Amino acid sequence: MRVLVFLEHHEGQLEKGGLGVLAKAATFGNAAGVVLGPGASDLAARAGAFGAVKAYACDDDALAVPLPQPRVDALAALVEKTGADAVLFAASVLAADVAAGLAARLDAGLNWDLTDLALVDGELIGKRPALGDTVLVDVGWKGSPRIGLVRSGAFDPVETGGSAEVESFDFAAENFSALATLIEQTQEESSGPSIEDAEIIVAGGRGLGSPEAFSLLEELAAALGGAVAATRAVVDAGWYPYSTQVGQTGKNVSPKLYIACGISGAIQHKVGMQGSGTIIAINKDPNAPIFDFCDISVVGDLHQIVPKLTELVRSNRA
Repeated sequence: MRVLVFLEHHEGQLEKGGLGVLAKAATFGNAAGVVLGPGASDLAARAGAFGAVKAYACDDDALAVPLPQPRVDALAALVEKTGADAVLFAASVLAADVAAGLAARLDAGLNWDLTDLALVDGELIGKRPALGDTVLVDVGWKGSPRIGLVRSGAFDPVETGGSAEVESFDFAAENFSALATLIEQTQEESSGPSIEDAEIIVAGGRGLGSPEAFSLLEELAAALGGAVAATRAVVDAGWYPYSTQVGQTGKNVSPKLYIACGISGAIQHKVGMQGSGTIIAINKDPNAPIFDFCDISVVGDLHQIVPKLTELVRSNRA
């Protein structure tokens, strides 16, 4: 099974999601990382530490901006060059566009929202949630290459300490691929880790009572060295940015510690954080659904509990 894994990068670093997919693909044997854009050749060698036997790099100027079509051109050329059996992506806005475009270009099958992958009798099998994440189903592909989009946080980027042979490649861009132009690119200013990368997340729901109460969570997250997240109801109400939304229509996270404050535990939110290592729930409602699947339950007023917890953390770190 020859597998290509698309590795996104930002500010000179390979993204955690793609490295996690690569580490998983490496367990199947012949996995190679693909790095596209400025600095690709220098970054590609790092793929070896996560199990890649080979890394392909293309620094073409057409890949300088994060637009999907030139990347579709590059990957299509690489699939033809290598005869890859599968192309895997870690879910992101760009990766979803590229995966869909590549599937259309190659007339190939695309399975998305995968939470696991397995090799059964030489065939790649994906697992994805269905029926509101209440069951897992096995999915496959009718032809080759098999294209898969893996849910964010599904796999940890486990280092194996290996090395990869780096090979540069070129491609011919299609005329229509240059029709789209990136006018402006902005990045939201933030301090601390993003919720996708944070090992500790403090999340808030409607039980906070007001947007001002998020300051309590921000203080606790700062003391713990973590990030603040929110539920859909909270971000829809304008209490906190959409970029922090965890859940079925938000982001999927898998921190080592997830502290849910004033969150009832609806299935839509559970979907996005059930992969957390330890889940602590603070809620004044003893019948809140979140208590059915959290590891530690705290029944009480979060407005009193969270400040005391913050003070305790600070005193222990002083």
